[in-house]
Amino acid sequence: MARALLLAHLDADDAEYTVCFTANATGAIKLVVESFPFSPNGSYVLTADNHNSLNGAREYARRGGAHVAYVAVDDELRLVDAAPRLDDVSSKRGPKLFAFPAQSNFSGVRHPLDLIEVAQRRGFDVLLDAAAYLPSSPLSLRRHRPEFVALSFYKLFGYPTGLGALVARRDALGRLRRPWFAGGTVEYVSVQNDLHSFLPDGAAFEDGTPHFLGAAALPAGFSLLAEVGMARLSAHVARLTNALLTGLGALVHRDGSPAVCLYGPGDRGARGGAAAFNVVAPDGRVVPYWIVEERARELGVAVRGGCFCNPGAAEAAFGFEREAAAHCLRTAGRDGAFTVQRFATCMNDRGDVAVGAVRASLGLANNDADVDRLIAVVESFLN
Repeated sequence: MARALLLAHLDADDAEYTVCFTANATGAIKLVVESFPFSPNGSYVLTADNHNSLNGAREYARRGGAHVAYVAVDDELRLVDAAPRLDDVSSKRGPKLFAFPAQSNFSGVRHPLDLIEVAQRRGFDVLLDAAAYLPSSPLSLRRHRPEFVALSFYKLFGYPTGLGALVARRDALGRLRRPWFAGGTVEYVSVQNDLHSFLPDGAAFEDGTPHFLGAAALPAGFSLLAEVGMARLSAHVARLTNALLTGLGALVHRDGSPAVCLYGPGDRGARGGAAAFNVVAPDGRVVPYWIVEERARELGVAVRGGCFCNPGAAEAAFGFEREAAAHCLRTAGRDGAFTVQRFATCMNDRGDVAVGAVRASLGLANNDADVDRLIAVVESFLN
């Protein structure tokens, strides 16, 4: 039942797509990349704005000898020249995989879902990270048909934790080659004959016992989303996000200088319910994100600080100079005791450079009072 509800929520044809339960979205991504037939004649293209789960997949690609390439982002953290970048490697005859997030977990930027078809026309299989996108946006797998979609359920409706899913096209699963087998994935195993046979379809990818207690909670979660309505939820999150961005952008010091540096698009289009920003002191220096995070926590406001496991978007947002960042990463971690503070000290020897941001995420449970409380936290740093 839980699998059918997920496919229905994604407007997916169950004759075309199947569901493999995993521990989380990262586990779903790993199922694909550890089994993808990377080869010296193939390639792995991903976007600079990506969760580390997809950055880490480059190690599987390199192990298979595949070419690895990134699609860059611009000053607003939107993708730049994705199609030409895909063209650069489309002539390779081996298996090709393109991975990108429907919504950035760093800035909330929504990348065009049309990239799915753009990549597929160039011979790529597509791995779509939908974890940040799905909590406030509908996705139709009849309109857009990526080979693989990774998601996490607690981001959809807050519970259960420890349960994600890979939604995969059945034909695409047939092109993967599992590097191992486990309990529950095989029809039979013989020790004395050194043989094994995988179960058909998605069952071959669901290692061990699925989180059946968590899966039992999914009908209630999907019922909640259906009651609220995805169109209504999307409008609610968009309105709150607009209010937050407007409120933060209006904060200035007594001398009129901006008190907040917002990362991402200057407009409100094509973005979801997340905002990444830093508080800026009157002298123009960035207030360390961990100080803002601590004050927010003291005042009962939940935000997250750092780079959010998305180094590509962070490096672009903060304007890291490549050689300086490499030097400081080595310096800060030289004795095996890397800390962000040591990295920040090194980077700021070369000027005032942010090394992390504050992120606010808005969703189903938030209201106007939450936005006002966060703005008040930031306002407490003025002057």
